[in-house]
Amino acid sequence: MLRVRSRHRYKLPLEDTIMERIAYLGLGIMGSGMATNLLKAGYDVTVWNRNPESCKPLIEQGATQAQTPAQAVENAEVIIYSLADDRAVEDVVFGQDGILSKVRSGQIAIDTSTVHPDTSRKEAAAYAEKHVEFLDAPVFGSKNESTSGGLWFVVGGKREVFERVKPILSPLSESIHYLGDTGKGAAMKLVGNSVVATQIEALGEAMVLATKAGLNPKDVLDVLHVVDFRSPLFDGVGKMLVNRDFTPSFALKHMLKDANLIARFAQDLNSPTPAAAMVRETLKVAVNQGWGEENASALIKALELEGGVTVES
Repeated sequence: MLRVRSRHRYKLPLEDTIMERIAYLGLGIMGSGMATNLLKAGYDVTVWNRNPESCKPLIEQGATQAQTPAQAVENAEVIIYSLADDRAVEDVVFGQDGILSKVRSGQIAIDTSTVHPDTSRKEAAAYAEKHVEFLDAPVFGSKNESTSGGLWFVVGGKREVFERVKPILSPLSESIHYLGDTGKGAAMKLVGNSVVATQIEALGEAMVLATKAGLNPKDVLDVLHVVDFRSPLFDGVGKMLVNRDFTPSFALKHMLKDANLIARFAQDLNSPTPAAAMVRETLKVAVNQGWGEENASALIKALELEGGVTVES
């Protein structure tokens, strides 16, 4: 029998019940922060990760560890996962001992991974056959936002399911946005990531140009901080750049993965994305230089290489 906590009450099909048992799968930079905040919010959390060592900090905080995705979801009411890419989702959801092998009617699955909308629609169809509800709910933000509960969720799926799980997502987020039916959350994430990558490219080009012109990079950032085209991304990435800090909060290799998804998505829709295509080439160069495990801002190092300068204080 479920323990009653009035602050987590929802209307589920056929009955009033309490959704408090959560399975969380995928404990990378983003997932570990989200799972931790669910524990802090008082939820009963079972965790799984491909590398079991990543579960230890969560176990110390009260989580239960599962040995397989199937075992993780068996007794859960809500299943949340944050995985590296479409291939990982395919494996964890559809593979042997995967999520679909043990789900049951009445559960809700939430995919917070950045994937192609077609992957989200494939997941939704497979879950529907098991009478499981599904939301694609990727997030904007990185390590700091995941840790502090300040992520921005963009969600696709049934509106009534979205409303049902909003209180569960609330401890993880600064804001939660409903975008429409299945795949719309995934689509919004690719749209947003295209903006992010293009902004980093623009900042990199500007800072390389400023350095070659003899401007002090810190003076340039001071101006960019106050002008009408200022951006929090310019502030954060700019400071890390001049300090030569490329500690990963979102790895460069993952930004290239997303750029490849954006290219495919745009091709599917015959949508022009010339700037995104150019940024994708810069990302390829940076990853091929061996910087894939560094922060996404390391794409600027490829521009520095081409320009023959280093941007630093």
